[in-house]
Amino acid sequence: MHQISDLKNIFDTQFAATHNTRLVKGDDEPIYLPADEQCSYHQVVFAHGFYASALHEIAHWLVAGEARRLLEDYGYWYCPDGRDKAKQAEFEKVEIKPQAIEWALSVAAGFDFNVSVDNLNGEQTCRFSFQKRVHEQVLQLLEHGFNTRTEQLLSALSRFYNTPWPLQQAQFSWDCPQELENVI
Repeated sequence: MHQISDLKNIFDTQFAATHNTRLVKGDDEPIYLPADEQCSYHQVVFAHGFYASALHEIAHWLVAGEARRLLEDYGYWYCPDGRDKAKQAEFEKVEIKPQAIEWALSVAAGFDFNVSVDNLNGEQTCRFSFQKRVHEQVLQLLEHGFNTRTEQLLSALSRFYNTPWPLQQAQFSWDCPQELENVI
């Protein structure tokens, strides 16, 4: 049901002409590449042809402002897998909004969403605590509105996948283990 070719077509239809940006299947690590001498358009490159990776990288593009979209990887740092507790906390802080948008994209596409702490070889943190913060962010976005590009793509995904539109808070439920509810 969820074909990369469909997602690429939806994204490119929405943004190739207006933002000179295309969704590109990559081999290894995802990256955002602004247009340059080698490529005349901006590239949102996602990893290994994975649908979830594409949604995640699109979410970063949707968060990035105009100036950031002129910089490789939006000019942000990336500390790879293997982060200590402090670096992981910093990573999670900057990932809340992109992952909230990724969740919204997933719901609009009828695709299962899972938060990613992206630190398999580093110090483990509470995934549920992070998911709670992402959930709170998505609820804020639903209440106050998404930016124009995000709204445009959410609507296009919803039309293509025939999912309920507009998005509603009830579509963003998650199960927190009972024993953790009072802790987080």
